[in-house]
Amino acid sequence: MSDNELCYLSAVEALRSFRDKKLSPVELMRAVIERAEAVEPTINAFTYTYFDEAMAQAKAAEAKYAKGDGQLGALEGLPVAVKDEGYIKGLPTSNGSLLMKDFVPDTTSPVNQRVLDAGAIVHARTATPEFSCAGFTHSRLWGVTRNPWNPEFTSGGSSGGSSASLAAGTSTLATGSDIGGSIRIPASTCGLVGYKPPYGRNPEDTPLNLDYCCHSGPLARHVQDSILLQNVMCGPHPKDIASLRPKLELPSTYEPIDGWKIAYSNDLGSFEVDKDVLANLHATLDVFRSLGATVEEVDLGWSEATLQAGLDHLSHIFGAVIGRSFQEHGDKMTTYARYISEQAMGSTPELFLRSMEVAGEMYATLGPILEENNLFVCPTNSLAAIKADFDLSTDTIEINGKVVDNILGWVMTTPFNTMSRCPVISMPSGRAANGVPTGVQLVARTYCDADAFQAAAALEAVEPWFTAATHRPEI
Repeated sequence: MSDNELCYLSAVEALRSFRDKKLSPVELMRAVIERAEAVEPTINAFTYTYFDEAMAQAKAAEAKYAKGDGQLGALEGLPVAVKDEGYIKGLPTSNGSLLMKDFVPDTTSPVNQRVLDAGAIVHARTATPEFSCAGFTHSRLWGVTRNPWNPEFTSGGSSGGSSASLAAGTSTLATGSDIGGSIRIPASTCGLVGYKPPYGRNPEDTPLNLDYCCHSGPLARHVQDSILLQNVMCGPHPKDIASLRPKLELPSTYEPIDGWKIAYSNDLGSFEVDKDVLANLHATLDVFRSLGATVEEVDLGWSEATLQAGLDHLSHIFGAVIGRSFQEHGDKMTTYARYISEQAMGSTPELFLRSMEVAGEMYATLGPILEENNLFVCPTNSLAAIKADFDLSTDTIEINGKVVDNILGWVMTTPFNTMSRCPVISMPSGRAANGVPTGVQLVARTYCDADAFQAAAALEAVEPWFTAATHRPEI
């Protein structure tokens, strides 16, 4: 197998090959590192790298497989890139900010600890926008992260380094977090599987563990790999009161979806949606029909208030977190982080309460639709991607000649952070004229995680990505 094929090997296949002694963790790690050294000057997915340490850990993993003593973790020997947001004890965590460039935590975030305990090798941390506050990824500290499918465009955000790395073949799995779409946005722009679990499924750091819009989850090139990492991440944790009992173990195989009822919306009632995104959505819906599902358009009754509710929620909580830094160190912050901080200053308790009222109104229509259908489907992003160096403090976004909200108007993810108990998977739906992938969101009933994965697995079986050169970026 060539080094390039190794770089796109699925995590599940790699683990099987490790166990069968057909592949060594050292061989895989070496291929991934060499790939990173070749493409990083173009895509800039990584912040901190630990290549020498990773090779030493790969040799240790190789010895464990050779010994066959049964003491193997679920991710033993895999190169897993971890978003430069959550903590790893003793290693720097910058969150894309000059204000944190020298910060070294003395603790490890719960999901990161589980990844490490499962035997994963963290060979790199992945780039985020400053404070993980945007749908693109660039910062004063680390520069611009670019999309491997077309480097003029963003790989998404805020988990944009993770998505760029996976699409470019410089990691086998990667972690992400999602408070307004930060797993699903980059999954869509890079042709990946991105999973936002329901609130409480995966443990979080305080205080955002108490924000129902906040979720940590996996990014992967394949559904099975997403299941693998999600099963490692999830489960109750003694430091997170919001984490759910009992631990949910997702199955790795699923029945066909013949006979399913699937509802869909083109625009969630108010979003402007690019023609390429719509065409690929309907091509995906045709795949579901070919699999025996009944697919019908529904009217959610949602309005522009749904996006505003998400913005108001983020401004009140997330914006306040950034605002603390803005008051003292605004001159060191990015223009977009300052902009979001300034916008957050207009937040009021009334607006926050209204965001909760709108959430209730939204579920009053979505809930009955999900009761009558197995799945709800819509685009992930309403535009394939914006430019890689987009600055929301000065630039505007147009879709079909209409200017949309410069923060979240080009993505359709935030309403499902508001609907936080619904599991949502972003799956690739095709590519736009500019070569950038597009995606669809598969939304299941509250806490019915397996339903979302059943649909995702069925969709992927028809046209898997990254398994052939034609479904990989030419970088």
